[in-house]
Amino acid sequence: QLLLTVYLLFPFCKAFNPGSSEESKCLPGFNSEMYIFKVERNHLQSGRRLGKVVFDDCTSRTSFLFHSEDSRFKVDGDGTLKLKRGVTLHNGHKEFYVSTQSKGKKITVPVRVLHESSGGLKRRKRDWVIPPINFPENGRGPFPKHMVQIRSNNDKEVKILYSITGPGADQPPVGLFTVDKNSGFLYVTQPLDREKKDKYILLAHAVAVGAGKAEAPMDIIVKVIDMNDNKPVFTQDPFTGTVPEASKPGDEVMQVTATDADEEGSANSDVRYTILSQEPQLPSPNMFVINPVTGMIRVNAAGLDRENILKYTLEIQAADLEGNGLTSFGKAIITVTDSNDNAPQFVTPSYTVSVPENKVDALVVKMPVTDGDDPHSSAWATTFKIVDGDPQGLFNVSTGPSKMEGIITTAKPLDFEKNNKYTLLVTVANEVPFAVPLPTSTATVIVNVEDVNEAPVFSPVEKMIKKPEDLPVDSDLVLYTATDPDTARNQKVTYKIRNDLAGWLSINKDTGLIKVKSPMDRESTFVQDNKYSVVVLGTDNDEIPATGTGTLIIELEDVNDNPPTIDERMIKVCNKESSPQLLSITDKDGAGFAAPYTVQLQGSSLSNWTARMNDTKTGIILTLKTMLDSGDYTVVLRVSDNQGLHQESTIQASVCDCKGADVQCIDKAVAGFGLSSILGILGAILLLLLLSLLLLMFLRKRGGEKKEPLLQEDDVRDNIYYYDEEGGGEDDQDFDLSVLHRGLDNRPDVFRNDIAPTMARPEYRPRPANPADIGNFIDDNLKAADNDPTAPPYDSLLVFDYEGGGSEAGSLSSLNSSSSGDDQDYDLLQQWGPRFKKLSDMYGGGED
Repeated sequence: QLLLTVYLLFPFCKAFNPGSSEESKCLPGFNSEMYIFKVERNHLQSGRRLGKVVFDDCTSRTSFLFHSEDSRFKVDGDGTLKLKRGVTLHNGHKEFYVSTQSKGKKITVPVRVLHESSGGLKRRKRDWVIPPINFPENGRGPFPKHMVQIRSNNDKEVKILYSITGPGADQPPVGLFTVDKNSGFLYVTQPLDREKKDKYILLAHAVAVGAGKAEAPMDIIVKVIDMNDNKPVFTQDPFTGTVPEASKPGDEVMQVTATDADEEGSANSDVRYTILSQEPQLPSPNMFVINPVTGMIRVNAAGLDRENILKYTLEIQAADLEGNGLTSFGKAIITVTDSNDNAPQFVTPSYTVSVPENKVDALVVKMPVTDGDDPHSSAWATTFKIVDGDPQGLFNVSTGPSKMEGIITTAKPLDFEKNNKYTLLVTVANEVPFAVPLPTSTATVIVNVEDVNEAPVFSPVEKMIKKPEDLPVDSDLVLYTATDPDTARNQKVTYKIRNDLAGWLSINKDTGLIKVKSPMDRESTFVQDNKYSVVVLGTDNDEIPATGTGTLIIELEDVNDNPPTIDERMIKVCNKESSPQLLSITDKDGAGFAAPYTVQLQGSSLSNWTARMNDTKTGIILTLKTMLDSGDYTVVLRVSDNQGLHQESTIQASVCDCKGADVQCIDKAVAGFGLSSILGILGAILLLLLLSLLLLMFLRKRGGEKKEPLLQEDDVRDNIYYYDEEGGGEDDQDFDLSVLHRGLDNRPDVFRNDIAPTMARPEYRPRPANPADIGNFIDDNLKAADNDPTAPPYDSLLVFDYEGGGSEAGSLSSLNSSSSGDDQDYDLLQQWGPRFKKLSDMYGGGED
């Protein structure tokens, strides 16, 4: 079995210390450059003890605070390494670092947990622990530069070939490290940079030529030693901060910070801060001081005054190696902010003003002030307070819009009669407290109250009384008076009632005694919730009179002055198995004079109806107890309240020919009168008009004129007759059709005694309910009128009334009757129907 040996350029007993060639007598550190703990299994249980690391800090201490890079491993204070939780060695080993602090520096050591299997491998004769190779960054070369030599113990017996793998060899950055395959010399080909990578782990391989066997790969750790090659860098430039002008020495102002890319925890990154200069150097060149380690800037001297110096500029230096290494420079700009170190002052220390009484929010005075602090800042803006002279809170003080003015107004009405003068003491301060003790400015305000004429005051302003509603007229209600606040003026008050909507009250203008002028009624619409309100005016007799108002509320007590009444005035019931009718009752009086009610039928209603109260005694159940013919009936009911006050009510009941609750009443007269009836009546009227014309012709014939045909087409100029006004013809469309219908209804019931009837009396159709049948109705009734011997022509003249002028119809005189009835030929009338036949018989037979 071959064993590898690594020969280091740097002996184990020495530590590389840049800048020093001397060997330290005692350096704190672990007693081994690397710890290897062997285990027999890949999976390790929590709580297992693996071994112990030993640290010496050149003192007698035996316990230290260790930190494990892998949180699954715990190191006790004595260096015992334990498992906090289970670990599986997937690659057969696990590597991590253990560290501790000593003298402000972090010291680390690599730890390797290795699994050794007993099967398939030969046991080594001995184990070698290869410590990390410490190699400084930024080497100057020449390159490649020799680092160490790797050798096998059997390189004298057999030919050994060496190689390396891992990051920096055959993995990026490729070629950074190389090895001579024959000699085992390890080289670095270019300078290392710790800030890019501070450690490389390589695997060294050794293969015996011809043997075909290789040694197990061995870890070679190259640790890059930090060099101070990075200067501090300020995190911002410039730094800005503020400081109140009233700050005291030791008050913190701001903090400056710088970072260093060199190894953390080493002197190369240990930065120290210094203030190099201050501008301006007033009132002292050292107004500020800086903590060299933290960079915190504090006030160093008193005397900051924003009104003189607004801003300071400090030049700051940051240096590593604890202030002795590389340096950087930056600036800190400190602005001095205003502090409330100037008290506001009243421009005028005293004021004398006059204010009228009884006014709220009345302006009393405006008080300007001055302040030396920064304008429009909280240290400049002012607040005011009344500290004396206003125990009742009659005044209010506020800050004006400019923030430099106090405004006093009245918060409550002032009363000249109670106090006519006030002396107020007012102080002024700023919105923020004073930074230093300062005297407070005060002002005195003398307020004189002016007397004004005040309106009389009713007591109480709203007076309520309770009276019965039936108080007699001219009864006294109440004495309602007002007092005049202006006691010094000795004024007289007169009274008047306003808003007496019902006109029930009167008032004595001198004494204020209110009486009943007209009867009051609790049930009036002017009464709300049993209360009637009026406004009473009281006016003084000043040159400019002032009027006060009071409200009188009269709660009217109810009396039984309203009998109960039935709400329903008309009902409809069937005459067969009629349903009971529920009648509701109203009583304007209150509950004490209303229900329960009683009811009694009166007169003839007792024989046909029954009436009783419902279960609640608030409604009447009226029932038809006998079958009546359809028609209208009157039901008289007497309803009494619980005090016996009663009143008779009349109900109009329409009894219909129906059954049960489905009441259907049909007015036959109305249903039979439709459009057909109207057209029939119009036809009859036109026929009667024609008969009237024939009568006039007959009269002309009696005058002895020559007989001529009844109808001629001669010139009509001499044949125009003027008849009574008959309406507007086609222009007048607002007909009263009921008048036309009376022409048929009013016909005589007897036959003429001069002409024997030749036919039976015809029947006239009733007016149809359907308007579509009106045409047939007119035609049928027209035919019936033609055959009705009891309808003489002259009766039709009684039907017409004046219908307006302007008819566009031609004159009926176009029938062209002659002036003499003797000239007419009445034989033609025999062909025009029964009525015209009568005319022919009457006038066509000669003089008789």
